[in-house]
Amino acid sequence: MKILVTGAAGFIGYHLAQRLLADGHQVYGIDNLNDYYDVGLKKARLAQLNSQKNFTFQYLDLGDRSAMTELFVSQKFDAVAHLAAQAGVRYSLQNPHAYADSNLVGFLHILEGCRHQKTAHLVYASSSSVYGTNTKVPFAASDNVDHPISLYAATKKANELMAHSYSHLYQLPTTGLRFFTVYGEWGRPDMAYFKFVDAIAQGKSIDIYNYGKMQRDFTYIDDIIEGVVRVIHQPPQTEAAPYKLYNIGNNNPIELMIFIEAIEQAMGKTAEKKLSANAARRRACNLCRCG
Repeated sequence: MKILVTGAAGFIGYHLAQRLLADGHQVYGIDNLNDYYDVGLKKARLAQLNSQKNFTFQYLDLGDRSAMTELFVSQKFDAVAHLAAQAGVRYSLQNPHAYADSNLVGFLHILEGCRHQKTAHLVYASSSSVYGTNTKVPFAASDNVDHPISLYAATKKANELMAHSYSHLYQLPTTGLRFFTVYGEWGRPDMAYFKFVDAIAQGKSIDIYNYGKMQRDFTYIDDIIEGVVRVIHQPPQTEAAPYKLYNIGNNNPIELMIFIEAIEQAMGKTAEKKLSANAARRRACNLCRCG
């Protein structure tokens, strides 16, 4: 298969491209290499991919309508794995327009490209962030998610709605994947576990909200990739709208303090902790809801 992977220089995109190449597929990767976090890390990932014969890379911004149209017309993809997005929860408070440009306008360009070129299956990244203020656990893909608590989460929910409309109107098979706190090699340095490690190594204190009692469903990158690959080969077959949503997590929430203790044990060093009952701040924490 010829598969488009957007965000190929990103954490999950890089690992997915590696897996698809190993499976014998032809991978076409795009990325705009933005500076939300260290571009050097993105280029290092990309260098690993560019060394492989079945990988092609194009520097491309999702918001460039004409370039995106040309991409789909010229390449004729069998499937699309759309992982590119403006990530992060806190950053949406500082630069909301980046989320509209990438996560909304960019996603529309993906949908239009798939629609006009009759792509067999569009798989796209959503996020556990969409569950917002939901208190029922465990989360289910069928739960109402009308109360996001960040712009990032709102754009991901919007993606799910946009995909459903295209599935209904044009019979475009789409599958959304709600990722739960992905971690692993080549990970994003803006995630809290990297920040904790960095702070502990430098002897700096770390802020822990709600006294570390909140729990999160950490999911190892290989498990995420296994889920994405399986889904790519199984486009929805429903008649009304070929549309599906899945949660991808490990179904074993870990308390934050236990998580920090594991880091301490691995590093052989105790963290200086600043405990707080502040629950409002923790809602914006990248550790909590970021896919």
